[in-house]
Amino acid sequence: MRFITKSLHAYLDYPVALGLIIMPFILGIGSINPVALYLSVTTGAAAFLLTLLTDHQFGLLRVLPYKLHLAVDGAVGLVFVSAPFIFGFTGIEAAYYWVLGATVLAVVALHKPDDATVAA
Repeated sequence: MRFITKSLHAYLDYPVALGLIIMPFILGIGSINPVALYLSVTTGAAAFLLTLLTDHQFGLLRVLPYKLHLAVDGAVGLVFVSAPFIFGFTGIEAAYYWVLGATVLAVVALHKPDDATVAA
């Protein structure tokens, strides 16, 4: 059932990072609780940097192992699903983080290991 390859994941990384930066402004995230805006934008900037540094086809410097990238993604997913409880997000802000967190966790869970990822 695991079908998200390293290559497919690499294609998703930059658009997701940019989406984390842009979507809060489009959706009005942060109007209830400013932390909701800062968390998304900061995570998006960090995700963009992580992608630049990851050893996959779209990494610019390729100094971080892909396995570490997946671990960071998993941690972000856990933080996002927990954020509404930790920071008191409600309404669209809570839904935003629950949906994004669940999606990130699903992508990590559905990752199809390849020989290079297993060996790393």
